[in-house]
Amino acid sequence: MPAKTIAIAADHAGRPLKAELVRALEGHGYRVIDLGTSGDDSVDYPDFAEALAQALEQNKAGQGVLVCGSGIGMSIAANRHRAIRAALCRDVESARLARQHNDANVLVLGGRVTPTAEARACLDAFLTTPFEGGRHARRVAKLA
Repeated sequence: MPAKTIAIAADHAGRPLKAELVRALEGHGYRVIDLGTSGDDSVDYPDFAEALAQALEQNKAGQGVLVCGSGIGMSIAANRHRAIRAALCRDVESARLARQHNDANVLVLGGRVTPTAEARACLDAFLTTPFEGGRHARRVAKLA
């Protein structure tokens, strides 16, 4: 797996925010695997959560970002995979805690409910916060 590689995917409702996040990631030196969608036509979010989960399970990327209208559908779809710990975050504190306490490997955002500046701040917190381990490691291990 290449260092600093992140997979990202969105449905039609999340596509505009995804485009902003791709630019932010590339600006921070990340290699981005963009799994779509790239158009405005209605698509099914589970297909994109599946593609991202496969990319992580195959070690093509170390972390992922998913975006749909509310973030709820993507979160549900992604968490059906045992290797995925997807966290739907709406603020910096939840993004930080998702990494620190839950070792989340996928950040999920709602494109219709999360302002771009807040989404970028969540992304930054998610990417820069290490997993705390300790008592949290035991809990995370039970998820696998």
